[in-house]
Amino acid sequence: MTRLEAACAGLVVGITLGLVSLDCGGRPSGDLDLPRPTPGLELRSEDFARARAGFSTRLVRRGPSPSTGEPLATPADAEAVEYRSGGLRLRAYRSRPAPDGVRRAAVLFLHGGFAFGEGHWEMSRPFRDAGYVVMTPVLRGENGQPGDFSLFYDEVDDVLAAAEALAAAPDVDPENLFVAGHSVGGTLAMMAASASPRFRAAASMSGSPDLIAYLQVSRTPAPFEASSEAEVRLRSPVAYAASFKCPVRLYCGEDEFWVQGGTRRTAMLAERAGIDAAAVEVPGDHSSSVPEAIREILAFFRKVRRASSE
Repeated sequence: MTRLEAACAGLVVGITLGLVSLDCGGRPSGDLDLPRPTPGLELRSEDFARARAGFSTRLVRRGPSPSTGEPLATPADAEAVEYRSGGLRLRAYRSRPAPDGVRRAAVLFLHGGFAFGEGHWEMSRPFRDAGYVVMTPVLRGENGQPGDFSLFYDEVDDVLAAAEALAAAPDVDPENLFVAGHSVGGTLAMMAASASPRFRAAASMSGSPDLIAYLQVSRTPAPFEASSEAEVRLRSPVAYAASFKCPVRLYCGEDEFWVQGGTRRTAMLAERAGIDAAAVEVPGDHSSSVPEAIREILAFFRKVRRASSE
């Protein structure tokens, strides 16, 4: 049994016996309240962006995402735009520009799952109703787009490329660019906020900071060598919790027991590193917790927003 296989087995036992902390409240506490790390995912002192720069993932299986989705169609109240990530030309959807020419705060909203659907665009409506310019990128390998699915690695490059494209839009205030996401998008939001100083603040809803836990619970097939600690670590935000480059809030549903310990550990380690970070538990499960989480995210974004776009 490899170390990672042993970690997965230990994680399952820990959840079964109640050894993984279920408190996701983000309250300051001592070492006894800090959930234990999954072996191999202890806190790294190296910056996440620097670690990524010195590493290239090796895919053992190439092809589209496991949920390729329907052919892309532009939502009725959105417009399609193109962004480039490396040599890939990818699609994104964004809110239509207002006619007044005013630069506004913007949210890069990262969808859940491994394919874009119109329901993902609808999930971002509260941000649009609050006056934000919103863009949701469709990532490599999704919905028939080019590129190979890498599960939380090369997709980070797509997110950062989409952020640059959004920041350059004439109706966007680049000093007030936020990133938020749900589920898979929540994990990517954490990674983007650790990889780049582009964002004013970041929020994750039901993201998984621990790839070992994610693989064990989701049973998503890994397209890389899952016995490689480096491959797994660089897909696990908890291992780089001290690398967040903006204020962060990590939301999880009170019924999402499997993600709560890793979420709480990530926020507590970030806070100890001097980062404005907290884990916040909201009522509900993976889906029903979203409306309340978004209400809290909107309040959080308002609090940290720069006055230049008010």
